[in-house]
Amino acid sequence: MTYQNNETKKEVTTTPPPAKPSFREAFLFWLKLGFISFGGPAGQIGIMHEFVVDQKKWVSDAKFLHALNYCMLLPGPEAQQLATYIGWLLHGVRGGLVAGVFFVLPSVFILLGLSLVYVTYGSIPWVSALFYGLKPAVVAIVILALLKIGKKSLHSWLHYVVALASFIAIYFAGIPFPYIILSAMLLGYVAQKLLPAFFENNNGTSSKSEREQEYYINSQSATAETKFNGVQIVRRTGIAVVLWVLPFLIFYTASSGFGFWKELSLFFTKAALVTFGGAYAVLPYVAQVAVEKLHWLTQLEMIDGLALGETTPGPLIMVLAFVGFMAGYHEYGGSLLMGALGLFTTTYYTFLPCFLFILVGGPLIERTQGDARVKSVLGVVTAAVVGVVLNLTVYFGRAVVFPEGAGSVDPFSLVWIILSFIAMYRFKVGMITWIIVSALAGLGHYLAGIYLL
Repeated sequence: MTYQNNETKKEVTTTPPPAKPSFREAFLFWLKLGFISFGGPAGQIGIMHEFVVDQKKWVSDAKFLHALNYCMLLPGPEAQQLATYIGWLLHGVRGGLVAGVFFVLPSVFILLGLSLVYVTYGSIPWVSALFYGLKPAVVAIVILALLKIGKKSLHSWLHYVVALASFIAIYFAGIPFPYIILSAMLLGYVAQKLLPAFFENNNGTSSKSEREQEYYINSQSATAETKFNGVQIVRRTGIAVVLWVLPFLIFYTASSGFGFWKELSLFFTKAALVTFGGAYAVLPYVAQVAVEKLHWLTQLEMIDGLALGETTPGPLIMVLAFVGFMAGYHEYGGSLLMGALGLFTTTYYTFLPCFLFILVGGPLIERTQGDARVKSVLGVVTAAVVGVVLNLTVYFGRAVVFPEGAGSVDPFSLVWIILSFIAMYRFKVGMITWIIVSALAGLGHYLAGIYLL
């Protein structure tokens, strides 16, 4: 569509917003995402952003970052909650449920299969070789995603300072993630009060405001789902409580070991509610209780579970599902069936609160979309989260490049990280294509070692 400005007589072209995506089209994307969501939260968020914002224009950049800000404040896997939020924006409750469920469902069955192989056959060298090549590629994917998110979130010197301070606080000082977020919120509130003009000039949205209408869901969008409805919120909260209680009733009537299932369910519900900062923040707590106190698995098995979780798609918090598998497996004398039931039960209680936060809290947070003060505070929070994600990137990269400590460098992993970054950043090789290439490179490295020996 074109029109003329009467003063300048200059033609301006505007792009009409795309039509609402069909439920089937969105469903196929969420299904695909569940199989390709490697790279931890940064990589997963990057994949979602590239598709729903850059390619399809389903959601504007401002709306995407607003949703991300909210999800970053919640306990639980932020990437899965972001997928649920976007699905909810597009197609209501059923869209949110499909997006959230299929984000984790493929990884559930992949991890179940790997867990069954793990306890049945022990180490599997050729599978380890595939994952060995995949790990450095994933590090490169995380780096690329971090650069993209940082570019879109760091709009001023204050945002850069907050991101750097956040990284220093969590990486060097070991300050817990919730304290960093609360400090960022307080700083954002004070700064917005003292320097309102600064935020007006540096919120990073002014140059893009005229492009909002190019997206189906944008910062001006308002649907029935995003409007506040007290009765609806109470009803959904009640449904969530019923869903939480229902497995207890099933275990009580159908299982002889109700005490174990009660302990398992309560423990992972508690873990789901304290997972601020992602999987790496909660894993020490889970390892301490599950290994040392409850004796559900050994320390070595916990480390193996972390390796499996890092090399499967989906959120790293799926490591908890492996813990649940081993708990059921050992509790029932090596029963694969009980191990599988432990895995599904753990997954259920780990992710149930995530859907509650989005489907109940979403309408509340949507009311803040046009509030400049809230936007400014959340902008500072997002900058702090960039520093936290950088910490996760360094943590993962260090584990891959220095698998046995600082004095031992893995040459293959270091070189493959560099090659992966160049291939995907400079030559724009597709992410999925490079993942396949990397897995085959790891297998080739393993076979070459056998041949040379």
